[in-house]
Amino acid sequence: MGTRVLLVDDDPAVCDMLTDYLSQHGYEVAIAMSGEAMRAELARALPAVVLLDVGLPGEDGLTLARFVRERYDIGIIMVTGAGAVIDRVAGLEVGADDYIAKPFDPRELRARLKSVLRRLQGKTSGPKAQRELVTIGACTLNLGSRELRDARGRDVPITAMEFSLLKTFLEHPNQVLSRDQLLSLTRNREWEPFDRSIDIRIARLRRKIEEQPERPRAIKTVRGGGYMYVPRPT
Repeated sequence: MGTRVLLVDDDPAVCDMLTDYLSQHGYEVAIAMSGEAMRAELARALPAVVLLDVGLPGEDGLTLARFVRERYDIGIIMVTGAGAVIDRVAGLEVGADDYIAKPFDPRELRARLKSVLRRLQGKTSGPKAQRELVTIGACTLNLGSRELRDARGRDVPITAMEFSLLKTFLEHPNQVLSRDQLLSLTRNREWEPFDRSIDIRIARLRRKIEEQPERPRAIKTVRGGGYMYVPRPT
């Protein structure tokens, strides 16, 4: 059975087209046309990635993305209207891994899907990583299981892209990294949607790992340069 993808969209034509296309490329596709149907599918069989339309009637895609991110460690790709930058920003802020704007070429969607899956699958690379715990900010990150926990040991949900950013910072301590370098080092050069994407994710990470996000000590902003990870003194 192929990698399972849950498509949440109320447009039957889009559902039929993507089911045919993705099935031809080895994916197992499940369909949900509402938030209620999405929850039922998630309970029945957890997908690797949810492809989630922002413009759903009733519960919108952003609300559903927040629901998914708070409960499941799976990929989320938002589908937005053409030029709807506010939806893209909001999607990233609630924890989406990527987005694609309508109308889109199915080949681009498949490329983005593969990129998100690569990041998810890369979280358990090697026995050393599986045992390695590192402190970052006020939290502890397990590089093998990709679990982030706060000072009290409580789980802090993170997206695949957020994990990639944390790992990149850990690998380049005390180095100023530009937005361009961060995109390259996280292997997302082909993914870059717009200039603020990294800034949004850094802001989300700070809320998760910093004791005082408004006064960050772990991930500092370097004016005109980018960002720098500063490890805690040992």
